[in-house]
Amino acid sequence: MNIEELREYCLLKPGVTEEFLFDNDTLVFKVMGKIFMLTSLTGWEAGDASMNVKCDPQEAIRLREKHPDQVFPGYHMNKKHWNTVHINAGLNDKKIFHFIDESYSLVVGKLPKSP
Repeated sequence: MNIEELREYCLLKPGVTEEFLFDNDTLVFKVMGKIFMLTSLTGWEAGDASMNVKCDPQEAIRLREKHPDQVFPGYHMNKKHWNTVHINAGLNDKKIFHFIDESYSLVVGKLPKSP
């Protein structure tokens, strides 16, 4: 997987925007103003790509145990609710997209319902 594939996948989801919220390296994807995924462009350039995704706390622990070489507590994030996933480190693209889908769904599920 490359950064463009990841980016295109995220931007196909309803309500998604992208921006450089923190610096000129960290690409942030939001749905309705809430972050659901972020990634460092430098990591992609260096061949050490990773992404941070939101995760149910119990599922986050289970995934870290199941994939100890690919899934870690969220780097610079709330470690209870976020995982860092190393891309191209043994997980297939389908699994990476699944992590993005789950993160997106968690954030959308917490958005206020309009009347």
